[in-house]
Amino acid sequence: MAEKNALLERYLSCHVCSETFRDPVSLSCSHKFCSSCLQQFWEQAKNKNCPICKRKSSKDYPGVDYALKELADWFAGRQQETEERERKMELVCKHQEEPKLFCEDEDRAVCPVCEFSLHHTHKVVPVEQAVSDLKEQLKSDLKSLQDKRDKYKQVEKTYNDMIQHSKKQLLSTEQQIRAEFNKIQQFLKEEEESRLAALREEEEQKGKTISREMKRIEEQISSLSDSICAVEEELHKHNVPFLSSYKATQTRARAQSSLSDPQLLSGALIDVAKHLGNLSFRVWKNMKDKVHFSPVILDPNTASGWLYLSDDLTSVRRGDTKQQLPDNTERNTEYSTVLGSESFSSGKHSWEVEVGDHPDWNVGLVKESVDRKGKCLASPKYGIWCLMYHSGKYTDGSGETVTVKKSLQRIRVQLDYDRGEVSFYDPEDMTHIYTYRETFTEKLFPYFSVGESGHAKTTEIKMCPTEISL
Repeated sequence: MAEKNALLERYLSCHVCSETFRDPVSLSCSHKFCSSCLQQFWEQAKNKNCPICKRKSSKDYPGVDYALKELADWFAGRQQETEERERKMELVCKHQEEPKLFCEDEDRAVCPVCEFSLHHTHKVVPVEQAVSDLKEQLKSDLKSLQDKRDKYKQVEKTYNDMIQHSKKQLLSTEQQIRAEFNKIQQFLKEEEESRLAALREEEEQKGKTISREMKRIEEQISSLSDSICAVEEELHKHNVPFLSSYKATQTRARAQSSLSDPQLLSGALIDVAKHLGNLSFRVWKNMKDKVHFSPVILDPNTASGWLYLSDDLTSVRRGDTKQQLPDNTERNTEYSTVLGSESFSSGKHSWEVEVGDHPDWNVGLVKESVDRKGKCLASPKYGIWCLMYHSGKYTDGSGETVTVKKSLQRIRVQLDYDRGEVSFYDPEDMTHIYTYRETFTEKLFPYFSVGESGHAKTTEIKMCPTEISL
């Protein structure tokens, strides 16, 4: 009987995993495998050959052999029953009684007759109590596993949200890039037409000038030709007629001979150097006057769902509805905050922020490791150095009132990383407002927060369009 079971087990075992078949499939060479084992083997081998005889399979996905599967499932069930029966037999001693006690020290059930004396120094409890306690432990383990799975599912959902959001970002960013280049192309087209028009206008004007000069020259040539003919006629006359008429002809000839020689006009040709000289530079200079540089660009991946950024990422306002955005690591979720896209870890930096009449804002810098998900005060203790405006008052990170001479429309933020200073000024007259002094040990990001009290307004806080150097 044992030999038959061994033979049957060998017949129903997969040659890859050595376990009883699960969804068995047969290849054309008659060798059989678990469907998943075969596919995994093929993926690793990067071919479709039989794992035993190496013959190439005629099918990429062989069908399940249901007759063999039924036999394998029956055999697996029979094995499980045998193992369960043997396990119960192990728990029953020679007294043919089910154990009623459990030794916690040895973590096994014991017979109260033949083994109890061996465990008098151990902690022994009734089996029912042990089973109850162990099931409670297992329930706790199950809860931990379920919690862990929920966390993985949440991360999986966040990744799915990020994938969908990235697709939206792709389409939106592509459209904005095309729009910006269309503006540049339109500007260049207009510049090209303007310069070609100036070239054609100069050619037309100088052509008219040359035409007028040529007409005057032609008139002079005609007059001189008439005088030459008159002189030649006089020279052919006889003595008496000649003496009576030569004087007038001579006077006319001498008058025309005394005229100044004709001179070519200066600058009659097109000024090619004016049109082509430094052409690219002059076009770039004109373009530079029309475009603006912002020293700080806002990072939309850090923005709270309540915040709406402008297309050029230089201004931010709080909206009436919260956007559905992925909860990526960089995003600020607890407060209506957005950070700059570039950080500072050395040197001097400065920029201006236009706050206008916005009723509630924070402007300054934060350290890279600032808590973006939990509650934290806007103070140096939490890695935030800012100037705040709320309820008509300006305050620092400790909540102390900051005195200003007049309502601020713009704020100049100035960072000297190496000296450990963050300063705020009124750029209109460079009046000093407040300075933090700190020893910085990590990267700092520009920081902007828009309070709830201003969400009903369309006012924005935005970067000023020009760069400020220290």
